[in-house]
Amino acid sequence: MRLVISSPGEMEVFAAACARYLRSGFKLYLQGELGAGKTTFVRGLLRGLDYRGIVKSPTYTLVENYQAATWSIFHFDLYRLATPSELADIGYRDYFDGNSICLVEWPERGKDCLPGPDLLINIDIDQTRRIMDCIAHSAEGEGYLKQLIVAIPLDGKI
Repeated sequence: MRLVISSPGEMEVFAAACARYLRSGFKLYLQGELGAGKTTFVRGLLRGLDYRGIVKSPTYTLVENYQAATWSIFHFDLYRLATPSELADIGYRDYFDGNSICLVEWPERGKDCLPGPDLLINIDIDQTRRIMDCIAHSAEGEGYLKQLIVAIPLDGKI
């Protein structure tokens, strides 16, 4: 599924719509260059789950934990990861326990350690717009994407 997002507000609206279909154990990975809107997406997703606290990028801490709805949500930012083996130092396997939702920015930096995503969202910058390609990587991701497609306008614009 491909979407065109024209503003940070639209990104948050789309992400809030994505929140409706999350399930325990879901792994959503976000790729895109600096400033593409990955953390804005996470903020919108958390708002869609009625989380009202501050949402910050875990660039220096690697992971932030949020309690929203009935889940623990772990937001990873692997931008500053020097080697994928650093993930072992933070006990990353404990976060991917099948009960929590894991959102990972810069997953390519942990590619040899991380489990595969259910859904990968690649965000490209096209002047002031964002082009988002949502790609399922598991049966769970396929089901999620089918539900999401029904919720999104047919022209792919939010």
